Amino acid sequence: MRMTTKPIVCQCKPTRWLLLISAGFMILATPGSQGQAPQKMQLGAPPTDAAPGPAPAYEVSSVKPNKSGDGRMMINQTPDGVSYSNVALLMVLRETFGVEDSRIVGAPGWVRTDKFDIEAKVDAADAPKLEKVPYEERGKMLLPVLVDRFGLKFHHETREMPTYALVVAKGGLKMKEAKPGDTYPNGIKGLDGQSTGGMRMMTGRGKITGQGIPIPNLVQMLSSQRLGRPLFDKTGLIGNYDFELHWTPDDAPPPMAGRAQGGPAGSEGASDPGPSLFTALQEQLGLRLDPQKGSVDVVVIDHIEQPSAN
Repeated sequence: MRMTTKPIVCQCKPTRWLLLISAGFMILATPGSQGQAPQKMQLGAPPTDAAPGPAPAYEVSSVKPNKSGDGRMMINQTPDGVSYSNVALLMVLRETFGVEDSRIVGAPGWVRTDKFDIEAKVDAADAPKLEKVPYEERGKMLLPVLVDRFGLKFHHETREMPTYALVVAKGGLKMKEAKPGDTYPNGIKGLDGQSTGGMRMMTGRGKITGQGIPIPNLVQMLSSQRLGRPLFDKTGLIGNYDFELHWTPDDAPPPMAGRAQGGPAGSEGASDPGPSLFTALQEQLGLRLDPQKGSVDVVVIDHIEQPSAN
């Protein structure tokens, strides 16, 4: 994740959702979401392990190791299924169970390092039904594929563990609430270089920019920053918000002494390393990560193995 590349924005139709991550740079776009109330996310509740009744089952699947060494990853939701390219299995497990990494325990190391190309499709007759299945529910539909191709066995446990609660800081909220009809003339740009409306979120190394974003989506993105413990939304905020968040990642190289940030070699003064994620959240967004402890549902991986051949 660790190179900056040219931004790529996906322009999505309601029946097609595309996520492209290129060496740590990702743009997520969802059409027509601005002004709508966000869905409530119960991060601490046991996730459903299969799609609800109306969702069809995947009829065919393909799993292949990806040895390309390419830093780009892609998740593409098509009218008849889903396609993962060059993804670690941990990402698929996270999408399937609807939990962050810290709530998946007992998995071997290769689920984080080995990359795979995974495709799954429903029967052609079920494609119209699939169009009505929300993105989050499509992830749950992959459970039978993981059981069949990776020999997945798991169970749920409730464990007492450290958590973070996202709350509004004492100084008050600093994000601007988005309003229906906002056009964002200087907002996130599309492939044509024009500003895009609706809900858009862009993330890179040490940066998240949101445009008309509900708090649960921000929580999801913050949870991917390796906080080391589950994150719960306790802000009570139900609107959509615009924000820019900049911080210095924990693994960033130390600043060069004797050179000001952004200045030429030889300029006097040490560079400012920038705020931590915790500080940036409070100073820039008016939010705080409050350390807590509580009972959390976790997914315990009892068995998982390298995939069987197609």
